[in-house]
Amino acid sequence: MKKIWISLLAVPFLAFTSSSLFAADDVKEVDRVQNAGQVMTEILNVPDDIPQDILNKAYCVVVLPSVLKAAFIVGASYGRGVMTCRSGANFEGPWGAPTMMALEGGSFGLQIGGEATDFVLLLMSDRSAKGILTSKVKLGADASAAAGPKGRTASADTDATMRAEILSYSRARGAFAGISLEGSTLRPDNDANKRLYGKEINAEAIVLKGAVKAPPSANLLLHTLNRKSPHRRK
Repeated sequence: MKKIWISLLAVPFLAFTSSSLFAADDVKEVDRVQNAGQVMTEILNVPDDIPQDILNKAYCVVVLPSVLKAAFIVGASYGRGVMTCRSGANFEGPWGAPTMMALEGGSFGLQIGGEATDFVLLLMSDRSAKGILTSKVKLGADASAAAGPKGRTASADTDATMRAEILSYSRARGAFAGISLEGSTLRPDNDANKRLYGKEINAEAIVLKGAVKAPPSANLLLHTLNRKSPHRRK
């Protein structure tokens, strides 16, 4: 009888422990989305930020807050963040619900120093957007990539910018600059999507099919992007 009572007491304890762990994971993902919004807001408010002309032509934005160099010493480690795209079949509408993303290390880990670094990637074509939503994409191989120009008067009409499907930026110790991420890979983090949205759902369904509404944690990110660049311009 004593063993039965112990077993009965253990069941709610295990259930509580399991739900607590899930809640902790959920909080981690919510924080990541909120941090991405903060990073994007701060970057778009500095004098030499992403050129308006380039932001207006972007199909999607990927924000990876507080990536550490140490995370890229081992190839299996990665930085995590979020990706949001313009809604609609042609990526021309308001910015939509975010999907969680993972950036796996390349040689850039040696370029950024030991401090935490924020990365922002602009996807400049529907091919790069759809490719990243459905599989792992190697920057510079599967999708052409380049360091993004900065400064409000910079143009998207330079050769490197016009050829690149992905433009990348970094911010460390307050310094904002274009940075090459060639050799790294970007992929959907669908395990994190499950934790954020509370159900099994993949990146393609979130972005291309509008299967879920944006969570409250994405309010700052989407408000900032919709205020700065409400519609894509060709």
